[in-house]
Amino acid sequence: MANIKSQKKRIKTNEKARMRNKAVRSELKTAVKRVRTAVDAQDAAAAQEAANKACRLLDKAASKGIIHKNQAGKRKSGVQKLANSIQA
Repeated sequence: MANIKSQKKRIKTNEKARMRNKAVRSELKTAVKRVRTAVDAQDAAAAQEAANKACRLLDKAASKGIIHKNQAGKRKSGVQKLANSIQA
């Protein structure tokens, strides 16, 4: 454990941020999983709706620095491609 007061505070704030980031990453995984589930069920409307929600969450996570913007773009592309695969 650190002796310096400011370092003790940094440890606390880093832990809070880590837990918040972990929750957001988990939410992203769940959103993408919902798209996959809808695609497996051949439900185009639900897949598109889930894809839109997932894209919104990915953009939000990227803007807050939880994931890199290029990673968000890559994941959004994959999600949309998956959702559009039913309609084709």
